Amino acid sequence: MKIVIAPDSFKGSLSAAEVCAAVEAGARRAVPGAEVVRVPMADGGEGTLDCFVAARGGDLVEVAATDPVGRPVKAAYALSGDGRSAVVELAAASGLPLVEDAPDPLGAGTAGTGELIADAIRRGARDVLVCIGGSASTDGGTGLLRALGVRFLDADGVELPPGGAALARLAAIDDAGVPDAVRDARFRVACDVTNPLVGPEGAAAVFGPQKGADPAQVRALDAALTRFADVLDATFGVRVHDLPGAGAAGGTCGGLVGVLGAEPSPGAALVAEAVGLDGALDGADLVITGEGRVDGQSAGGKVVSAVAALAKDRAIPAVALAGGVTGPLDELHGLGLTAAFSIADGPRTLDALKAEAAPLLTALADQVVRVFVVGRPPTPPAAG
Repeated sequence: MKIVIAPDSFKGSLSAAEVCAAVEAGARRAVPGAEVVRVPMADGGEGTLDCFVAARGGDLVEVAATDPVGRPVKAAYALSGDGRSAVVELAAASGLPLVEDAPDPLGAGTAGTGELIADAIRRGARDVLVCIGGSASTDGGTGLLRALGVRFLDADGVELPPGGAALARLAAIDDAGVPDAVRDARFRVACDVTNPLVGPEGAAAVFGPQKGADPAQVRALDAALTRFADVLDATFGVRVHDLPGAGAAGGTCGGLVGVLGAEPSPGAALVAEAVGLDGALDGADLVITGEGRVDGQSAGGKVVSAVAALAKDRAIPAVALAGGVTGPLDELHGLGLTAAFSIADGPRTLDALKAEAAPLLTALADQVVRVFVVGRPPTPPAAG
């Protein structure tokens, strides 16, 4: 019997790797001789780098970079063992926590993330996954693109200063300085929001206030991003104004799509591809996934939905174990999830569940696998 364990972390309690270990312990209680394959997962947010390194080998590479307001910062990205693939988390060098002491909604940028990407490409990476949650800026990803050789010019041919507000004066985009290695690379963007770049649901209107923008600054940033989108369209023939997801991370997704032809997709699906989950499912009899909470929102690109969809394609039962389960789960069932169970074995506080998550997961996995084994069709006797 082959069991694949592919959970997200239980935030505030267990990493994805620790969840895998706890579930495997329970599965082996039920079926000591089972083949168990661990595939720690993430949704493009916290824990993605660790999952990638665990699955693909390689290392975390630390780089001296620039924070959102131009100060030096140390940040890391993941490089695969063969050096051909990299995962870069925008929050590592361009995240909001880095500027809690000095928020700058108009001038903050994403240069540090571009510096991480540039380092990965210099080392040979040609497949780059950019995880873009937690941005501190609304610069349309122009800081990132500058670090890769793109220039953003005003009407006099002068390069604009960093930040989203300056894009109101954008007249031209010059990509002549982008190295061939960057042009040849494939860029994918882990994006779990559907907001367009501009308008009432766009990057500035929805996410700007979280970064310190007041109503007047939100209007200025939205107008600046509209100008940016107009020039992108005129230069590259790519319209990102109303592209779903283009507004993610202060418009970074839109900038990457417009200039580099990046491919946005739900984070968990991209991570599943990056860590080789599909191949791990070969010959599997049961898939066990999970996350801290499974509810109706889990169908919106979270790990449980991505794992269930891959399992459904192969007609493999998929079970989710979670700290809490709240229905209805009809959409998840439609995606391929067979059932979901909570680790709570009685009335408990959230703190107690977090503290006892590992043994509770082990106990629950033991029971789930036992039920699955009993319900399996009997193996036909060998011929002869």
